[in-house]
Amino acid sequence: MIPVQGYEGHKVAVLGLGRSGLATAAALKAGGAVPVLWDDSPEARAKAEEAGWACTDLGREGAFEGISALITSPGIPHLYPKMNPVIATAMAEGIPVDNDIGLFFRSWATADWDSFDVTPRTVCVTGSNGKSTTTALIHHILAHAGRPTQMAGNIGRGVLDIEPAIDGEVVVLELSSYQTDLARALTPDIAVFTNLSPDHLDRHAGYGGYFAAKRRLFAEGGPDRAVIGVDEPEGVYLANQMASSREDDRVIRVSSVQKLGAFGWSVFARKGFLSEWRKGRQVASIDLREVMGLPGAHNHQNACAAYAACRSLGLAPWVIEAAFHSFAGLPHRSQTVAEKRGVRYVNDSKATNVDSAAKALEAFPNIRWIAGGLGKEGGVASLRPLLGAVKKAYFIGHSARDFALELAPLEHEICETMEAAVARAAAEAEPGDTVLLAPAAASFDQYKSFEKRGEHFAALVAALPD
Repeated sequence: MIPVQGYEGHKVAVLGLGRSGLATAAALKAGGAVPVLWDDSPEARAKAEEAGWACTDLGREGAFEGISALITSPGIPHLYPKMNPVIATAMAEGIPVDNDIGLFFRSWATADWDSFDVTPRTVCVTGSNGKSTTTALIHHILAHAGRPTQMAGNIGRGVLDIEPAIDGEVVVLELSSYQTDLARALTPDIAVFTNLSPDHLDRHAGYGGYFAAKRRLFAEGGPDRAVIGVDEPEGVYLANQMASSREDDRVIRVSSVQKLGAFGWSVFARKGFLSEWRKGRQVASIDLREVMGLPGAHNHQNACAAYAACRSLGLAPWVIEAAFHSFAGLPHRSQTVAEKRGVRYVNDSKATNVDSAAKALEAFPNIRWIAGGLGKEGGVASLRPLLGAVKKAYFIGHSARDFALELAPLEHEICETMEAAVARAAAEAEPGDTVLLAPAAASFDQYKSFEKRGEHFAALVAALPD
């Protein structure tokens, strides 16, 4: 646990009592603060009370008397689409509002660091797609190289729940736009921006607000090194804002579609090969085509970003390459769950939107595609140009018939359930085919989460005959 600094003897309100909220309360108490807890959910309050915490209604009149700050969980709206009433009261009364990310950065460094030979560092990863894989890959590479490392944030543990730093440690944090948007302190040593595509637009009042939330990681903190994907205009803009010249190697530009040799430092992947260029010359190359845990151009972009971050930390190319080959990938993200009778089965249940599904469809040949669920605004018609590798689709869930209409004349079958889709795809698959679950839809019509959907797919595949 990271004891929170700066609030000793002060009352600090905590709104939202999920994983990060309870970890925040414990970290505040460890730092000498007096946490005042509340959640609008009776179930969440009950769990907190079972864990030994008392709850105080922050919505009542006078609740913020004597309170020094309000720490809110990332999922609670603090501005758009409508400000939470408790947050609105705090702001109206001039109470500083922060989140656990802000507390982490104000509390991470301690006097103990004066005795360390190597100062601990933080690598923070944000973006729309690929940030979880990139975060996990950086952590994996560091562990493979024998560097002390922890991983937290939007993946794994809450940021205040990790252990205090040891000599030379690197903490790798995945940060969502919900987390970067509100944090009052953002001071990463290395900041990574993967890419940008529409998501959470209601929470940020549009695409510009969404990008602005991501950009805060760079603009507020001024990282020593910025690793920036430049395959979208926003990334090109951000790299330009961060670099003082084209040769400025404090900015490492990353791409999975274009050569970037003209800059001071760049890493890009083309036709399955990762290349590192510095000052106009290639200095390293890695063949990514046989790295099973990183299939497709979107994962090659993740590999480039992770490679760039680890090179910034002083790791050699051959060390990073070896770690690539031992990376198994993340569950539900282009995860190969089995190969049976010459057929590969891939669980990409995390592909809950069109953009993520598009990346999966571009990553594999000879696809038998399982898709559907609770469709999102805008539909899936934009996927039509990417269906060249799809031999047949098997549609499930609430949007099955809508998908069939939007993607006509794609050969398809309305299966309704995952059981029927897996059975039909397996029965018709031939050696060399890939049965791909990439739903392009939310899971909530049939499952509690995309994880449960992916687990069901994997269990059904495991039950198929070898």
